[in-house]
Amino acid sequence: MSDAPVHDKKAPSASAPDGSSGGVVRRGLSRPVAFASIAAVFVLFMAASSAPSPLYVIYQHEWSFSATTLTTVFAVYVVGMIAALLVLGALSDHIGRRPVLASAIALEAMAMALFIVANDVSILLLARFVQGIATGAAMTTLGATLVDLNPPHAPHRAGVVTGAAPAFGLGLGALGCGVLAQYGPQPTRLVYALLLAGLVLAALLVALLPETAQRRAGAVRSLRPRLGVAPRLRTDLIALVPILVASWALGGLYLSLGPSVAAHLFGLSSHVIGGLVVTLLCGPASITAFALRGWPTQRTLALSATLLLLGTAVGLTGMQANSLTMAALGTAIAGVGFGGSALASFGTLARIAGPAERGELFAVAFVISYLAFSIPAVVAGFAATNVGLHETSVVYSGAVIAFSALALVAQRLRTGRARNACRCVQPAGAQS
Repeated sequence: MSDAPVHDKKAPSASAPDGSSGGVVRRGLSRPVAFASIAAVFVLFMAASSAPSPLYVIYQHEWSFSATTLTTVFAVYVVGMIAALLVLGALSDHIGRRPVLASAIALEAMAMALFIVANDVSILLLARFVQGIATGAAMTTLGATLVDLNPPHAPHRAGVVTGAAPAFGLGLGALGCGVLAQYGPQPTRLVYALLLAGLVLAALLVALLPETAQRRAGAVRSLRPRLGVAPRLRTDLIALVPILVASWALGGLYLSLGPSVAAHLFGLSSHVIGGLVVTLLCGPASITAFALRGWPTQRTLALSATLLLLGTAVGLTGMQANSLTMAALGTAIAGVGFGGSALASFGTLARIAGPAERGELFAVAFVISYLAFSIPAVVAGFAATNVGLHETSVVYSGAVIAFSALALVAQRLRTGRARNACRCVQPAGAQS
């Protein structure tokens, strides 16, 4: 996995007729339509990943399993995803974006078929594992493709979409599934049939997609499970780790145990409410990622960490006081922090990485995010079974608050280092 950008080897790709930069262009969709199509496919994958969340209560009722089993079902998805990120994260940098995306869509369609026929926990576990592999293979490639197709006149657009699409897709999938489960026929099958139809359309779009990455040697070697970040990128990535952990750990709590908290602690058993719990976090996140797209990343990261801390604290207070209004308000505030952190984090990564580094760097960032998304949620599932859902939620919220505070410290230190570096390179006599 060479660090040298391959696009420098082919001058025409650096000055394409449409003004785009980098990549190999073939006949098919225009670059603007291709960008919009990839954004839609990104949303589709994330909607599919959150669709089971409102159904967990139904699965629990029908198959009589514990909160530990519930979070295990949630965790196998992330195990499959992280395995795919480790093995396939850099593959599209070598064989091209389209083959990896096509394979991921085929695997996702297989997972939807397994969900449709699932009649016990074992098939549900298999479906979630296959879905995790498909999503892991797709996510870094989708992020890298968006950067490849990013229009020159809007240099931050890929970062905005990469920050907003996951939250928007998660919220859309959870709420849409909750509505279908509450009011539609076959609540544990209908949503997957609709997602399967969407995947067929996604496959057609990818078939027409312009290839944006040149083939280069090392594809087999890139399959060795490893995480690599170029030394020049490590400081920026490390500074982002606390806010990635805080935001994605909070997301993991809501997607795994959120509907159960609403049902058991607040007595809200409607499947629509179960989906709304996730949407209340992810909806403000996606809106924020769009609304703050013009803000400096340092300011966005500081604001996001503050709102994650404040929102989680307000939500925790509402849960302690059994106040649904306060809990909902805290969730929405934290959602704003979630969206801002995704926007600034992935926007920073998109900006600092070269074309040949994007797939691998996004893979590392997603591995960090989804470890934070899954491991605390699994621990919470065991704790909820043995200690209680209320006590588990209190401790979990406290941990999110602590990591949000650490994120504030990390960003303040990073800003201080940047200012010192500017002073060091300032010419003598340029004191003003």
